[in-house]
Amino acid sequence: MKIFFAAAAVNVVLAGAAFASDKCNVPMTDWQPREALQTKLEGEGWKVRSIKTEDGCYEAYAINAKGEKVEAYFDPKSLASVDMKIEN
Repeated sequence: MKIFFAAAAVNVVLAGAAFASDKCNVPMTDWQPREALQTKLEGEGWKVRSIKTEDGCYEAYAINAKGEKVEAYFDPKSLASVDMKIEN
């Protein structure tokens, strides 16, 4: 039974990573700087904690304008949101 739950957890993690990488297939020469994403998000009322690169996307940890903690993925060329998880 423990093996089943461990396998299920691994599948969930891999599915999230696969989703982000499918959405962010951009050559690095076309990427905008992280500062551009931070400026965009702060302009929308977000408080950005950090931005890193994950599976070809920008991954931002922040507090959104509603005050929710979020882990959000953005296309590095367009800076459009491709996925977002709201933490409880």
